[in-house]
Amino acid sequence: QVQLVESGGGVVQTGGSLRLSCAISGNIVSIKTMDWYRKSPGRFRDLVAHLTNDNTTRYLDSVKGRFLISRDTTSNTVYLQMNNIEPEDTGVYYCAALVMEYGENAYRDYRGQGTQVTVSS
Repeated sequence: QVQLVESGGGVVQTGGSLRLSCAISGNIVSIKTMDWYRKSPGRFRDLVAHLTNDNTTRYLDSVKGRFLISRDTTSNTVYLQMNNIEPEDTGVYYCAALVMEYGENAYRDYRGQGTQVTVSS
């Protein structure tokens, strides 16, 4: 069973930095895409950052130039480096991935439980 576990959330001051991690475990053959979503109070869930297995990235407009998604293929960990953090970045951050397991012939969508990021002004 594939599991995604996020870590690295916390309270950070405006202008500060934080790095979120998402460890992906299981009998993994391939990871096709990795995403970070954010659920902020009063907003629908936003796709904050997207990374494909050929290293194509896409970002929410409001985080471009401030956030960076990356991965460590040896440990199947995906990161979200958050710099120059703003109060609007407050929310629960979830990672998601399209993963193919051994014995499967299709990618499945898996999601973590989330980690809270609170930005203080």
